[in-house]
Amino acid sequence: MLRHCVSILMPLYNEEEFVATSIARVLQAPLPAGVERELIVVDDGSTDGSTEIVTSIAREHPGVIRLIRHPQNRGKGAAIRTAIHHAEGEFCLIQDADLEYNPEEYPKLLKPLLEGVADAVFGSRFAVASERRVLFFWHAVANYVLTMLSNMVSDLNLTDMETCYKAFRTAVVKTIPLRSDRFGIEPEITIKLAQRRLRIYEVPISYYGRTYEEGKKIGFKDALQAFVVILKYWLHRDIYIDAGACILDTLSHTPRFNRWMADTIRPYMGNEVLEIGAGIGNMTRQLMSRRKRYIVTDTDEAYLAELRARYHQQPHLEVDSCDLTNLTDFEKFRELVDTVVCLNVVEHVEDDILALRNIYSALRKNGKAIILVPQGQSIYGTLDEVLGHCRRYSEEELRMKMEQAGFCVERILRFNRITRPGWYLNGRILKKTTFSRVQLFFFDRLVWLWRRIDDWLPWQPVSIIAIGSKRERL
Repeated sequence: MLRHCVSILMPLYNEEEFVATSIARVLQAPLPAGVERELIVVDDGSTDGSTEIVTSIAREHPGVIRLIRHPQNRGKGAAIRTAIHHAEGEFCLIQDADLEYNPEEYPKLLKPLLEGVADAVFGSRFAVASERRVLFFWHAVANYVLTMLSNMVSDLNLTDMETCYKAFRTAVVKTIPLRSDRFGIEPEITIKLAQRRLRIYEVPISYYGRTYEEGKKIGFKDALQAFVVILKYWLHRDIYIDAGACILDTLSHTPRFNRWMADTIRPYMGNEVLEIGAGIGNMTRQLMSRRKRYIVTDTDEAYLAELRARYHQQPHLEVDSCDLTNLTDFEKFRELVDTVVCLNVVEHVEDDILALRNIYSALRKNGKAIILVPQGQSIYGTLDEVLGHCRRYSEEELRMKMEQAGFCVERILRFNRITRPGWYLNGRILKKTTFSRVQLFFFDRLVWLWRRIDDWLPWQPVSIIAIGSKRERL
């Protein structure tokens, strides 16, 4: 990923009259200081001379313009999807190959991204303080209706969901599965950004729309398809490419279970906390309250963006990048906190001793580490594989490795016996790779019962929690 570079994504289909001028304007457009550009043109099966024109221009700008070809026309959404896959910039921005949108406004679109306050920016043709060509009434009505329906589904207050000008953090948009091949890409990406709870900004832009005689392609059929897409993603949640992230998203809808876990570890927490591997923050919301300082970390830029979006109004909470096995990352945390919370993370790394030593280094004297890991290698299955587990632990192994890292292990808690039969059935027998939302829905509503009977069940738990302190062992 190239920092301080914007990947300009240009879907192209039969625009030989305009594409040369469009590319020239893109290359000449101002950018904020220190920001480079790359232009990714995806030819979507053009049958005119568009491809030849772009090929000729690309030869004059090696390393700046890349041309990718679809053998046949698949639609704007498919072209954008291909362009995102090839984007290498820190940010990406969609630019149609016609002349309806003005590249002079790139600084306006990129400003909220560069300032770190936004994960996506929409350029609105209908917001105040911009000029626009006055055109079709019914086209505007359709746009208004679709934007309103999209807003109802996504709980946003956008003025222009259908705008071409959308800019994103590339690392974030690459993790979102995009399915629409045509203009349905606009409501799809909008709804999925909202469902991911990312920070969306809107800025006014100018607009120089074309008539249908001048080559405008979107029509009534596309409006109907957009309506179908809005309905589809209202009923169907599909917001992560990674299967492990899908599981985390599913578990975010089990608040009672998460509260049970939080209640189990909260008595051992201090006032200044470092949470490692927070993911999308399922446990953060349960644990951060009443802390003097709460630092939440992960290695995935998409997760970090979601954490910043979700908790940007929490003055005592900080979001930072931290790799559990990177010594350099832990320099900034050395003896900084009185508690380290690390839930379902250590099992993901090969060198777990190094990971535990890094955790030890972040604690002050007498500080505590709360380490939750999956228990029992005998139930290791497809769910563990999807989640990226290197291993499941025994109590003896976890205690031994924590002591090797320098900890005095005060106690090991056994947590969540109730789901062990289900984990074995789904992961070892049925070979499933995800959790059933229906099963989890009913499971979560009976957590009040599971909490009362869990200690009485006659088998081993799914997880164990080690409480280790940083002090001299007796």
